[in-house]
Amino acid sequence: MTKRQRPMNKKRAPIFMFLALVGFSTVTLAAKAGDEYLSPLELVADNEGKMLYIAEATAKQVAVFDIAAGKVKKVISLPEKPSGLALAPNAQTLYVTAGVPNGGVHVVNLNTGKIEHTLPARHTPAAPVLSLDGKTLYVCCRFFNSVAIYDLTSKKSVAALTVIAVSREPVAAALTPDSRFLFVANHLPAGAADGDYTAAVVSVVDADAKKVINTITLPNGSTGLQDICISPDGKYAYVTHILARYQLPTTQLERGWMNTNALSIIDIPKKQLLNTVLLDDVDLGAANPWDVACTDNGKYICVTHAGTNEVSVIDRTKLHNKLASVAKGIKVSDVSLSPSDVPNDLSFLVGLRRRLKLTGNGLRGLAVIGTKAYAAEYFTDSLGVVDIDPESLPKARSVALGPRKRLTKIRKGEMLFNDASLCFQNWQSCASCHPGGGRVDALNWDLLNDGIGNPKNTRSLLLAHKTPPAMATGVRPDAEAAVRAGIRHIQFAVRPEEDAVAIDEYLKSLKPVQSPYLVKGWMSKSAKRGRRLFNKAGCASCHPSPLYTDLKKYNIGTGKGLDENQSFDTPTLIEAWRTAPYLYDGRAETIKEVLTRHNDGDKHGKTSTLTDEEINSLAAFLLSL
Repeated sequence: MTKRQRPMNKKRAPIFMFLALVGFSTVTLAAKAGDEYLSPLELVADNEGKMLYIAEATAKQVAVFDIAAGKVKKVISLPEKPSGLALAPNAQTLYVTAGVPNGGVHVVNLNTGKIEHTLPARHTPAAPVLSLDGKTLYVCCRFFNSVAIYDLTSKKSVAALTVIAVSREPVAAALTPDSRFLFVANHLPAGAADGDYTAAVVSVVDADAKKVINTITLPNGSTGLQDICISPDGKYAYVTHILARYQLPTTQLERGWMNTNALSIIDIPKKQLLNTVLLDDVDLGAANPWDVACTDNGKYICVTHAGTNEVSVIDRTKLHNKLASVAKGIKVSDVSLSPSDVPNDLSFLVGLRRRLKLTGNGLRGLAVIGTKAYAAEYFTDSLGVVDIDPESLPKARSVALGPRKRLTKIRKGEMLFNDASLCFQNWQSCASCHPGGGRVDALNWDLLNDGIGNPKNTRSLLLAHKTPPAMATGVRPDAEAAVRAGIRHIQFAVRPEEDAVAIDEYLKSLKPVQSPYLVKGWMSKSAKRGRRLFNKAGCASCHPSPLYTDLKKYNIGTGKGLDENQSFDTPTLIEAWRTAPYLYDGRAETIKEVLTRHNDGDKHGKTSTLTDEEINSLAAFLLSL
């Protein structure tokens, strides 16, 4: 019997106890409530525009939709939830990423509907992209912060794999028409959050050299990147994201005071940001832009909005003409006198863009075929269809992809969490600041719940209902109070109590995701050493397992400015690998910085006597939780 086959011993017991008590999420655990839904997430069309392939996340399947017949022709079952699709040029093979910790890329034979084999991938693969000749496959490995490149002509899948490090949480990618450059959208900002500039980036990969050759920083406050596409002429890339006004106190929402919703345009030959335009109107937000696609003729850019359930249709020629004019110093609106004014101009797209309301809920993936836009409607298990031809009436409709299911309280809560119609003027949803299922946007916000002028880093909502009090300084007694305060003071809305109850149930249903720092699901040798040091340094006294918090507040000497001598709530350390930056103001870029640079007087654990190797081991343990 090998060591891995032996029964659980006492040294392993604590981590299994943790799994049982907090409901750890792995692909081997039993299905939970909500699996009866389909949850269409991504779409890809064949070259002839006859078939749509629809990734249905919670159903763990791909639906093959016959466009002419207007119905699902068949479904292809999968072992895990799909997170992305890429169709081979011959339309005989479908590459499906499995969006799970020990993920892979399923190679599906569309003639048989069977998985031929599975390519190995890193943590949570998504957004597969094929080269034009179908010989190379690119996959974003979200929580491994990397892009995997597969040489599909190789007979040995392991030898065919190259992994390139990018920035933080790559979630989308697009390849230039000549297959020379891959542009990668990284979901969240990386680095500390207490400086003057915090923004996510787009990584540019040289496909031949297989390395990152440029990093394009988006405007200050850019977070929540969702998708990227490239114009048919190969001149521009378009990126959807939130443009947060995080440096303003959250006193109002009018005119995008907190969050605006944006499309950034990248000049591909120059490999630099051209400009960023707002997708909102002056008094009506277009929350949570998701997928973006150009029409085949390059005339229009289409964007789905997950928070407002609509599709923006932008005249691409007029957009670039207007951007060219303002670049020459021509006044193009009351606000835009120069290029630097454009990201603040809520009227820039007036006359260039139409907002088409769809009838389903939770728009995600997008495919454009001719003048028809097709959108995955996540929460209504439907396919939205609308004609984008300006000469035609939109006549949006939803096609059911399966039998309509009863809306459970958890599902309703998830829908409301992502729905900007709860918010005054539709500027944002809860997911705007807590993307990725109630996690973090990596920004500091001055929410006024503990005064003004003392911003705090966004906290993950995972386990929030099990770890009162809420907020960094514990000003809310529990998560229930925080949810209701958020609706009133962040959404600036009054909602029925049943809405808050449903959101509570959704947040309670969130499960921790397995750390990418684990080795085949187990702690590394370094992390095991770190677990012993966790107790030796006194960390366990305030962060006891299984929740890794004692639910109390302490003054650990980290308060600055108006927060000097402030006591802070002890946060859970579960999923610490995912919640950077650290400390209440996001000043620490890494866990190691928390243990060293920002631990004066050993008030935050006795770490000053630890060697550098011991510090690394302690950090490895914390990042494994």
